[in-house]
Amino acid sequence: MPIDVRSASLALLAALASVFALHWAAAVFIPLLLGVLLSYAMSPVVDRLQRWHVPRALGAGVLLVTMLCGLGAGAWAMADDAAALVESLPEAAQKLGQALRAKRDAPESAMQKVQRAAARLEQAAEESGSATPVVGRGVTRVQIERSHFNIKEYLWSGTLGLMAFVSQALLVCLIGFFLMASGNQFRLKMVRIAGPTFSKKKITLQALDEITDQIHRYLMVQLVTSIGVGVLTWLALLWIGLERAAVWGVAAAVLNLVPYLGSIIITGGLALVGLLQFGTPGMALLVGGVSLAIHGVSGQLVTPWLTSRNSRLNPVAVFVGMLAWGWLWGLWGLLLGVPLLMGVKAVCDRVDELGSIGELLGQ
Repeated sequence: MPIDVRSASLALLAALASVFALHWAAAVFIPLLLGVLLSYAMSPVVDRLQRWHVPRALGAGVLLVTMLCGLGAGAWAMADDAAALVESLPEAAQKLGQALRAKRDAPESAMQKVQRAAARLEQAAEESGSATPVVGRGVTRVQIERSHFNIKEYLWSGTLGLMAFVSQALLVCLIGFFLMASGNQFRLKMVRIAGPTFSKKKITLQALDEITDQIHRYLMVQLVTSIGVGVLTWLALLWIGLERAAVWGVAAAVLNLVPYLGSIIITGGLALVGLLQFGTPGMALLVGGVSLAIHGVSGQLVTPWLTSRNSRLNPVAVFVGMLAWGWLWGLWGLLLGVPLLMGVKAVCDRVDELGSIGELLGQ
């Protein structure tokens, strides 16, 4: 069919403006969407409390306070292990340096000899090619020196970052609380403003129901896979003989919620701890490799398969969408990418003009 150049240009400009607006107002959109996701995760529990004649506002408040207290208790329980890990970092760095020096002092391989010979040939060519240019008379030589590390500036920036994180977390909790306390109020408002006809109201209600159902399934998949990763990591580290295997299992389960980046963090931390405890690079690689294998199977095979099966999204669309949202919003984009794709697909499947996008995202 012929393509209207003016309409295509306007659509492209609108898309670029939307991307710019999402990036520019990330400080507003990210807490809002995280609060919505939090309300979706806890609304079933609040609904159950309401059926037990507990007011929604009271149930939502008690649930949020219980969640925060649980997170605080877990962080307090792991504080000693985290402090011990931080205190052991200098010793781990020393062991790593010793291992690297031992490897450097070992007999050179054929490839290393070739590289050393090539470096000497390149140095000889540079020395014989041209002499060092002489600075002309009246020209001042300038040398730039880097500023020294200031611990006060580092602590101040870290404090500001922590305060910003706490304020954002408080904002997310408040948004989630108000959404859970309101119940179906916003849902009914969206149905009312959908249009005067019954068909439009029905389509809006179906889209909202599908979004709710798919997000609940997605959260359940994330919960099940995170528990599985935590248990497998704990058992594997216990079999290897690593200390504090249960703590690292909990950390692996929590970081599994962060796609891609979480597996890198836990793998690096476990490799460092393995080097510190066993003292050999081989055992460090074994500990880190086991963690990377568990996260790789979960993140690359199990989770995409379960997500695509429960949400009827194309695995390729899920992967590309997570990359796009991660590029736009960083870590939070990786967390929110799949729920946003679910909402987009649910809307596109019910709007005739956007049916092609829904077909592209679907299986």
